[in-house]
Amino acid sequence: MLRPSAPPIPPLPPLPFTPDYPLRTERLDLRPVRHDDFDAIYAYQRRPEVCRYLYWGPHDEAGSRASVGNKVTRTTLRESGDFLQLAVVHHESGVLVGDVTFVYTHREHRQASIGYVFNPDHAGRGYATEASRALLALGFEELGLHRIQAELDGRNTASARLLERLGMRREAHLRENEFLDGEWADEVVYAMLAREWRALREQRPPA
Repeated sequence: MLRPSAPPIPPLPPLPFTPDYPLRTERLDLRPVRHDDFDAIYAYQRRPEVCRYLYWGPHDEAGSRASVGNKVTRTTLRESGDFLQLAVVHHESGVLVGDVTFVYTHREHRQASIGYVFNPDHAGRGYATEASRALLALGFEELGLHRIQAELDGRNTASARLLERLGMRREAHLRENEFLDGEWADEVVYAMLAREWRALREQRPPA
């Protein structure tokens, strides 16, 4: 019995690659971070509860200014290992609600990872899920990726639920893999393949 042939592998876009900004969803614009975003970003980077399961922070003013300065430069992919770091803005109100990260981890193997940090004042509205789905679309539909993953602290159950809402699979649970905040912590890896993304797109009703 013949096995069905796999869909053709899409060509990789040439580098450097700059997305057509903003990446727009139903409610949000994902655009390059600007220096004048400092106040909005510092408002959540300084909060301990936001940084609890992250590798940095909470930031003081100087640390947050340095963070924003780095994010401003991360708008174009030139080689494996490059980042996109984008502000997430509610396009009706113009309010910056968080920021997201896309890491082009390996061009040859068509791999990337995603991350997100949001102001808890805007929690419970699905913004992080909506913005993260836009990053998956960027990776699978514009960059021709094969696999996208996300890594998180094993205690971060809210982030795990977000990734599961996106349709990502829990692939690994690394026991006491990291030393964070004075204690050993687990790391969990979620991932999605291009064919899984296509299947979800076929199931999702058109907007």
